[in-house]
Amino acid sequence: MPSKTAAALTPADYLKKILTARVYDVAIESGLDPAKNLSRRLHNKVLLKREDQQPVFSFKLRGAYNKMAHLTAEQLKAGVICASAGNHAQGVALSANRLGTRAVIVMPTTTPQLKVDAVKGLGGEVVLAGESFSDAYEHSLKLQKEQNLTFVHPFDDPDVIAGQGTIAMEIMRQVQKIGSSQLNAVFVAIGGGGLIAGVANYIKAVRPEIKVIGVQMNDSDAMIQSAREGKRVALNDVGLFADGTAVKLVGEETFRVAHGLVDEYITVDTDSVCAAIKDIFVDTRSIVEPSGALAVAGIKQYVAKNKTKGETYAAILSGANMNFDRLRFVAERADVGEEKEALFAVTIPEERGSFKRFCEVIGNLPGGARSVTEFNYRISDDRRAHVFVGISTNSKGESEKICRNFQKNGFDALDLTFDELAKEHVRHMVGGRSQLAQDERLLRFIFPERPGALFKFLSLMAPNWNISLFHYRNQGADYGRILVGMQVPQEDSQAFEQFLNNLGYPWVEETQNPAYRLFLQA
Repeated sequence: MPSKTAAALTPADYLKKILTARVYDVAIESGLDPAKNLSRRLHNKVLLKREDQQPVFSFKLRGAYNKMAHLTAEQLKAGVICASAGNHAQGVALSANRLGTRAVIVMPTTTPQLKVDAVKGLGGEVVLAGESFSDAYEHSLKLQKEQNLTFVHPFDDPDVIAGQGTIAMEIMRQVQKIGSSQLNAVFVAIGGGGLIAGVANYIKAVRPEIKVIGVQMNDSDAMIQSAREGKRVALNDVGLFADGTAVKLVGEETFRVAHGLVDEYITVDTDSVCAAIKDIFVDTRSIVEPSGALAVAGIKQYVAKNKTKGETYAAILSGANMNFDRLRFVAERADVGEEKEALFAVTIPEERGSFKRFCEVIGNLPGGARSVTEFNYRISDDRRAHVFVGISTNSKGESEKICRNFQKNGFDALDLTFDELAKEHVRHMVGGRSQLAQDERLLRFIFPERPGALFKFLSLMAPNWNISLFHYRNQGADYGRILVGMQVPQEDSQAFEQFLNNLGYPWVEETQNPAYRLFLQA
C-alpha cells in the first residue's frame, strides 16, 4: 500500500521519480507506430504505443522493476511477494530474476496452467491459494508477514506508478521524432489505475494542454464510478472479458492522482473491444489482449462522439497476453462491434412463397449489396415461423433502418444487434422450444472454468427445481458463459433469490427478453 507521504507527492515530484526511474534494465523503449488504416478511417492520426512488445508482453514489468530496484539490500535478500494471476506476476518474476532475489507469486487455484508455467519459467515461486484474486491476496499478506517479504503492489505504490510513467516520457520524445508537432490526447486503459496515474503525472507536468483520457470496460468501471462519487467505490462484481483491467477497487494513491489530473473517462463494451483488437491486427499484424485494446476502442468512441478531424491521438497497447482459444469469440464479435453485421428476429407467415418473398426483401435492401451471415429457421406453428438472421451492413447505424424495412414489407422484425442473450446464446440454439418448460426462469451466468463449478451449482439447487434448458460454449477464457433455464414454482421465488446469493456467480435474468420469448419459450 502507498505510504503516508505518498499523498503529498505532486506532479512535479512524480516527474522527478519518473525521470530517475530504473526500468530499462528489463524494459525496452517500445515503439510509437502510426496506425495508418485506422487513421484513414477516423480522419485523425492514431499512434500506437507498443507495450505489447515488452519482454513479458505487457507494461507491467516497468513498475514492478522500478519498485524492486529501489529496495534495500536487506529487503532484496529477504525476497518479494505479490498476488497476481496475470501480467504483474510475470513482471515481478522477471524483475526478481534480474535482481537476483526471491519472488513468491501467489495465484488463485483457478489460474490457467499456461500462466502458472510462464511465471515458473521466469523463476517465480508459485503458490496456489484460494479461488479468487481476493483469496490469493489475503494469503499473500499472510506469507509476507510470516517470511518477512516485501509486497510489490500491482498499482497502488508511488514507485510502481513512476515506473509506468516512463511510458509517457517515451511518448513525448517519440512524437517529436515522427514529426507530429501536436498531440491532442493520450488514451489509457484503467484497471487499478497505476498506468494512468503515471501517464497523467508526466503529461500534466510537461504538457498540461494534452488531454489524458481514461478508458474502462462498462462492466468494470470502478475508477469512473469513484470519480463520479468523489471517493473510491468498490464494485460487487466485475466483467471478466478484459481480465487485465477487472479490478473491483482502484488504489488509494492512483485514485487521488487520477481524480486530480485525468481530463475525461470513456466506457466501452465487449463488442467494441473485439472490433478494436481487429483494427490493431489490421494495422500491425499483432494480436493484443482485450485490456490492451481498450485505448483504441476509446479513441474510436471519442471520435464518433466529438466528430473530430485532423487531430493526433496516442493509444497505449498495454498487453498482448491473449489466450489463443479466445480468438474465436473475438472474431465472432468484432463485426458486431464494428457494426458490420446486424442480427434480427423476423417472423414470417407459414404460407406458400413467404420464405422466398423474405429472401427477396433481403436482396433488395437499400444501401448496396448485402450478405447473409447467418440464417436459422425452424417451424413454430401452423401460422408462422421465427427466423434468426444475420446480415452484413455497410455503415454504422443501419440495423434500425433494415429492421424498419422488414416491417414495411409486412414482416414483424426485432433488432437483436445489441442484445447480449441473442449474440451469446440464442444464435446457437434457435428452435429449442418445449411445451414441457412450465414455470421456466432463464438466467445467464458466468461460471469459473474449473472442475466442480457446475457441481456446486447443482448441489445448491433445491431438489424440486428442474433444469429445462442449458447452453454452454467454451470461449477459451478463464470463465464460461452459461445459459440456464430453471423450472421454479412461484412459491419458491424467495428461496430462488437465496440460491443465487449463495451461489456467488455473476448472473443476469433474461426471462423477459424478447429473443427468448420468440425462439425458446414454451
